[in-house]
Amino acid sequence: MAGAIIENMSTRKLCIVGGVLLVFQVIAFLVGGLIAPSPTTAVPYTSVKCIDVRKNHHKSKWLMPWGPNHCKKLKDFDEAVSRQIEANDIVFAVHVPLPTKEMSPWFQFMLFIMQLDIAFKMDNDLKENAEITLDVSLAYRDDTSSDWEEIAHAIEIRKLKCTFGSPKTLESEGRHYDCDFLPFMEIGSVAHKYYLINIRLPVNDRKGINVGIGEIKDIRLVGIHQNGGFTKVWFAMKTFLTPSILIIMVWYWRRITLMTRAPVLLEKVIFALGISMTFINIPVEWFSIGFDWTWMLLFGDIRQGIFYAMLLSFWIIFCGEHMMDQNERNRLSGYWKQVGPIAVGSFCLFVFDMCERGVQLKNPFYSIWTTEVGTELAMAFIIVAGICLCLYFLFLCFMVFQVFRNISGKQSSLPAMSKARRLHYEGLIFRFKFLMLITLACAAMTVIFFIVSQVTEGHWKWGDITIQVNSAFFTGIYGMWNLYVFALMFLYAPSHKNYGGDQSNGDLGVNSGEELQLTTTITHVDGPTEVYKLARKEAQE
Repeated sequence: MAGAIIENMSTRKLCIVGGVLLVFQVIAFLVGGLIAPSPTTAVPYTSVKCIDVRKNHHKSKWLMPWGPNHCKKLKDFDEAVSRQIEANDIVFAVHVPLPTKEMSPWFQFMLFIMQLDIAFKMDNDLKENAEITLDVSLAYRDDTSSDWEEIAHAIEIRKLKCTFGSPKTLESEGRHYDCDFLPFMEIGSVAHKYYLINIRLPVNDRKGINVGIGEIKDIRLVGIHQNGGFTKVWFAMKTFLTPSILIIMVWYWRRITLMTRAPVLLEKVIFALGISMTFINIPVEWFSIGFDWTWMLLFGDIRQGIFYAMLLSFWIIFCGEHMMDQNERNRLSGYWKQVGPIAVGSFCLFVFDMCERGVQLKNPFYSIWTTEVGTELAMAFIIVAGICLCLYFLFLCFMVFQVFRNISGKQSSLPAMSKARRLHYEGLIFRFKFLMLITLACAAMTVIFFIVSQVTEGHWKWGDITIQVNSAFFTGIYGMWNLYVFALMFLYAPSHKNYGGDQSNGDLGVNSGEELQLTTTITHVDGPTEVYKLARKEAQE
């Protein structure tokens, strides 16, 4: 009777915790959907054609498209021809942001893509596989009276991928090609108020530079940055979740160290997963408001990579530790075949990210996709990572199948087992099914919300209420995986409660062989987990 009362209390406690976690999950989605604005904003910019007739263009002063010290402008290239102004003397200038506005560190990053307006002309046609050479410079200042300070200067080459929907005849002259957007620039911080971009298209007939690229009419840029309001909500969530996960981690590890045995592999992996989640949560982004940390995007990618690698490893080890009669349990070396693809795939993605965003720390105009060698290298890393991911999921599916096959076999023989062995297997079966259900729900929610955020317009409107779907996706999924890690550490923390003589080997009828098997899993006789205690109720009945 006492055991039944205790198990009812444990069940009630688990239900309460589950309800609280569900409430926090709903709040995480609502915070992004109702409080935060959309995650990013796209701003179109049209370059201004400036005249620079001095020599040594790359050493000349910066050309402003508007303002008190604006440059001498050209309306179009027909005017340049009439005034005998050469292409090398034309600079395309773009000021970021638009007039009367300022940039802010809360914007976190700037990503620019380029679109070229190229007109068809019989005597200046666009060649197949044409490449355009850009002489680009970026500068900043923090007030309208200061001089511009250079951030970066580079000469970049971009491949033109354009189509022409009409016959190339004399009647089609003046019509524009349909060209793909080109990657232009990415900066991992927005530490200054004003930015200036100067773009030159140097022409050299002898070297074939910018020859056969058609008649360029205009250069347009689209700047994308994170919304300041979303950044504040995101920082607030990270600041709140960091101590929450830290507290449960300390509590979890303290419960383990109080045991009379050493921690088992599954306990160590769960703790490592909590560390990787904390690594993501720590709001170091607050420092980016006061410091020009351009490496924050790369740092964020590394943090996410560590967490996902740890999460995938946990799923493999979780399944392996529930292979009830497997002899290779509780040793990390026994999982090298399954964890190996995770390590290789993570390394490939890390190298790819270093080749892209790592180089952009010095040259924000760089893109690995702009050259054939870079494209082949990037595709090689991505393909290898994809193959490793496929191998991982094959291993995972095979292990899940084996566990369920073992479960079905053990369930048929449970009534014939001794009480201790039956309790042991009841706990393993319950925990595995319970966590598999939660894992599938989290994965399904992630996929569903990602698809919804891609196919919708970014927000839903019901009467006077507007829900930002993309923001809800980011905050909701981020909160969900935090709650997932929180629930893992709560459910798999050993219990130190004494349930009377029921815990003794004599009362349970455990022989030496059965006791050895109990000590190889997390359900140790010194302290069953919360889920294991919950499973004992059905066994007692």
